[in-house]
Amino acid sequence: MSGPGAMTFGWLTLGQSPGADADYAAIREQVAQACFAEAAGFDGIWLTEHNFTGESVYCDPIPFASVVAARTSRIRIGFAVIQLALRHPIRLATQLALLDNLSDGRLDVGVGHGTNYNEYEFVGYGLRSEDSRERMAETLEVMVRAWTEAPLVHHGKFYRLSLPELRPRPRQRPHPPIWRAVSSADSVRECGRLGAPILIARIPLARIPERLALYEAGLADSRLEAATRQRLRAQAAVWRFVHVAESQRQAEDELAAALLTTRRHAIHARQTHNPADFQVPSSRVNPWNDPRVSHEDGVRYSLEHSALYGTAERVADQVAELRTAGAHHVLCQMSCGGLPHATIIESMRRFGERVIPRFR
Repeated sequence: MSGPGAMTFGWLTLGQSPGADADYAAIREQVAQACFAEAAGFDGIWLTEHNFTGESVYCDPIPFASVVAARTSRIRIGFAVIQLALRHPIRLATQLALLDNLSDGRLDVGVGHGTNYNEYEFVGYGLRSEDSRERMAETLEVMVRAWTEAPLVHHGKFYRLSLPELRPRPRQRPHPPIWRAVSSADSVRECGRLGAPILIARIPLARIPERLALYEAGLADSRLEAATRQRLRAQAAVWRFVHVAESQRQAEDELAAALLTTRRHAIHARQTHNPADFQVPSSRVNPWNDPRVSHEDGVRYSLEHSALYGTAERVADQVAELRTAGAHHVLCQMSCGGLPHATIIESMRRFGERVIPRFR
C-alpha cells in the first residue's frame, strides 16, 4: 500500500454449483478465476468453506488453496473462513503449516466457529452448533500452541493430546496472521483488544463507521504499538458482492439474477436439510437471509446494502464511498450464483484495469 488513500482489494469466492454433475467443470473454473485474480491486480484470494450442497463447490478450501498456491507467486491466499468447530486442531495446524511453506509464506488464516445458518453442516460431521464457539476456542488455542510450542501437552474439554513437536513449522513466524470473522459489536471490540485482524460481514454502508469505531476502541485498549494499531485498522476488511459490466443496466440484471439463484439455493437447502429443532438466532436474521421475506425483496436489499455494481466508473465511486466510511480493505465476491465463467473473468478484468488503479 502507498499513500493515505491507498486501498487493498481481495477477490472472494463463494462458487456455487447447480448440481453434482456440474461440480468438475465448476471447480476448474474456480481455479482459473482464483489464479486470474493475481493477473488482474488483486492483493488477496479469499476462499470460503461450505459443505454438502454445492454452496461452495470445492467444500474444503485447503487442498483447493494448494493448487492456487502452486499456480500463483505474489498474491496472498486467505480463508474466509475455515469452520474451526469441524476440524481437528493438530491435523489443521499441520495442513496450514505445510500450505504456508508451499506458498512461501503467503497464507492468511481466517477463522470462524462455523456457519450461523446451515445446521446441516454440523450434523454432517456428527455435531451440533450449540458448543461450536467452545470448540472453536479450544481448536484455535491448540493450533496456535502447536505452531509455537514444543513439546505440546493439552488437556481440554474436547481434546487431550501430547506431541513432541509440530513439523513443518509455518514459514511465517511465529505463524500466519489469524483473521476473525466478526458480526456482533462485542466481538469487533474484543478483536481490537486482542490485536486480531478482522473480516466484517456484508453490513450496510451506514453501519461501517460505528463498527470501525468499536474496533478502534478495542485497539486502544490493546498494548500494541501505534504503528501496529494503524496497520490493523487499515487491514479491517469489508465484504461486498461486486460486479462490473458494460452498462449499469447489464450489471444490475446479471447480479440480480445471480443473487436470486444464490438466495433460492441457500433458503431451500436450509428448509430441506436443517433439523426441525434448529432456529437461527434472531440477531443473525436480515432481509437477505430471512425466509419470510420474498426473494425479490431479499435480492433488492442485497443490491442496495451489500453490493458494488455497475460500470467501472460507478463501482469506483462506490468504493470511494466505502473509503469515506473508513474502510481501506474490500473483499470483492465476484463469483456467485451461477454467473457464467466468462462474465466473471470480464468483470474481474474491468475491476483490475479501471477500478483498482484509482485507489493505489
